[in-house]
Amino acid sequence: MITAHAALARLQEGNRRFISGSGRDHTLRSQTLRNELVEGQAPFAIILGCSDSRVPAELVFDQGLGALFVIRIAGNIVAPSQIASVEFAAERFGTPLVVVLGHSRCGAVAATLEQITQPTQNQSVHLHSIVERVRPAVEPLLETELRNDPDALVCAAIRANVRISADHLRHGSEILEQRIAQRQLMIVGAEYSLETGVVDFFDGVDAPA
Repeated sequence: MITAHAALARLQEGNRRFISGSGRDHTLRSQTLRNELVEGQAPFAIILGCSDSRVPAELVFDQGLGALFVIRIAGNIVAPSQIASVEFAAERFGTPLVVVLGHSRCGAVAATLEQITQPTQNQSVHLHSIVERVRPAVEPLLETELRNDPDALVCAAIRANVRISADHLRHGSEILEQRIAQRQLMIVGAEYSLETGVVDFFDGVDAPA
């Protein structure tokens, strides 16, 4: 298995291909890969991303079958099932990199801001569970000058939500903490721009050892 930094570089290279429109035609090897992957998989990165239809990780990073272990949920939040999924991939496959991938104009973050500032009484209990997990990233920002700039507030809240999710993974699992301490795992936060296609890795990216 490659190192975390090599995995990160592979994602960055794939994103550059995606942005430039020079992505690979992964269908050319799909039949061969399907046969190869029947007996097992070895994804080089775990992506915890949003369910938004505009942010498919395999396309954004120009990767084919078997390359990424993708977990998608609205707002790229972290709940017990997401932690368990990351633990599973990290332990079972030795995957060295986790990316918490948020994106611009995130509906879950916007919905949380709306619920905090203009609460409704008939919100679905299931939607409420997502809002409550995004809330800790949003509420502190409403105490700053950002409350007077809605666009800047949403941008800051999206990144704050990514950071909180990444920190939750780093410190919410003994298994993941141990792998991080042993330098077997790196967890980073990133934001995908719907406008440009660029993925900005802004949290937890350190220099190679």
